[in-house]
Formats: sequence, structure tokens, C-alpha cells
Amino acid sequence: MGLIEALILAFIEGLTEFIPVSSTGHIIIASSIMGIKSDDFVKLFTVGIQFGSILAVIILYFKHFFQTLRFYYKLFVAFIPAAVFGVLFKSQIDEMLENVVIVAIALIAGGIILVFIDKIFNKEKINNDEEISYKSAFIIGFFQTISMVPGISRSAATIIGGLIEGLSRKKAAEFSFFLAVPTMFGATAKSLFDYFENGLFLNNEQIKIFTFGNIVAFVVSVIAIKFMISIVVKYGFKIFGYYRIILGLIILILYFTGSKLSIID
Repeated sequence: MGLIEALILAFIEGLTEFIPVSSTGHIIIASSIMGIKSDDFVKLFTVGIQFGSILAVIILYFKHFFQTLRFYYKLFVAFIPAAVFGVLFKSQIDEMLENVVIVAIALIAGGIILVFIDKIFNKEKINNDEEISYKSAFIIGFFQTISMVPGISRSAATIIGGLIEGLSRKKAAEFSFFLAVPTMFGATAKSLFDYFENGLFLNNEQIKIFTFGNIVAFVVSVIAIKFMISIVVKYGFKIFGYYRIILGLIILILYFTGSKLSIID
């Protein structure tokens, strides 16, 4: 994988990580189209560039990360389900990451939900200034585990969980951003640990690509987060739902008409 491929994947990561369209699904699709072989470094890169996206959240919401300890306690409570499921079902998750049909079906299913989500949860019970309870934090964290299926979207799953708990669109989206920090940091740290534990090391070229990817992901994530908040506050989630459905259908049509859209060798 060269710098051009790294640029494209990092751009996709930054753009889609905080928008409910599935960053993992888009990266899998892009990797397929570009013919990128899924070796150890590529797998590390696609997870490791999340660090740039994490940094974007911390920079944009700097003040939130210096609140009371309850803020961190609730993030920890919300993080627990994903951590447990991630350990228990890692092998199954890895298998699904290499199947674009699963990605397409998940995109469509999630899209249908997002099209109707605003009408279903049009009554907000929690004011933007009120704190999220520990119970709500845990339930949102449980919804995050659903996003382990590629194509579901971590942000979509956690936002839906937040809406079910009565959060406003803005608060649900922002808590999704906050929860991304420990979740993606844990995934990145685990990937780096596994990479080095297997006796692998990054050469100078790989370090350059890895660093470049994170810078791109950071810059694009900053723009995408601001875009996401403005869109959901004004228009809701319907536009993302239609996009997911259209993309999912296109992928299925291309796949079943013989186009090469699988990264399985």
C-alpha cells in the first residue's frame, strides 16, 4: 500500500467515522475496488488511523474531557459491553470484515432504520443540559456492540441507542463521539499490541504511511464532526438512511453481476 491508497483510506475513515454510514464498511469497499491485499500492515493501518479521528474529538470537545469524574465513569460503563464482546467474538468479527455482502446487507438494514428513526423517536425526554444516567450509558454501550458487524456503523448504533433512551439528536450524536474515544483507542492499542507481539515491526516507509494516514484522518474528522452535528440538528438522519440503502443496493448488484468486490483472495 502506497501513499495514494493511504490517503484515500484515511480520507474515508475521517469522513465516515462519525457519520452513521459505517467507516469500516466503506474502507472494506474502497480496499476492494483499489485491489489492496489484506496483509498485516494494511489491517493495522485501517484500525490505527482511528487515532487521528480520536484526536479530532478530543480537540473539538476539549472542555468536555475536563469535567467531573462522572463523565469518565459513564464512558467506562458504556465502553464495557464492546470490550467484552470484542474479546469473546474476535474471530467471528474478523471473518465478517472480509465479506462485502454482509457489509451491503448491513448498510441497507441500517439505512431503513435511519429513514424512519426521526418519526419513531420524535419525542426527546432529556434536555441537552441534563446529564446522561449510568443506565442510559450502559444501554448505549450495548447498542455499540451491534456495530461490530461491518456495515452497521458504530455511530449509527450508538446514536439509535441514545435516541431510544430519550436523548436529543445533538446529545445522542455527541455522546457517540465521546464514546468513540475509549472504544477506538482500545481497538488501536490492541491492534498495535498484536502486531508487535507477532514479531512484526514497522519499517521507515510504513511509519511514514501510518503517520500520514493519521494526519489526514484527523483533519477530515474535524470537518466531518462539525458537518454531522449541523445536519442532524437541522434535518435528522433520513438523508444518511437513503445514502446507505442506495450504496448497499449498488454493492449487491455489482457483486452478483460478477464485479470483483471481495477482498478475499
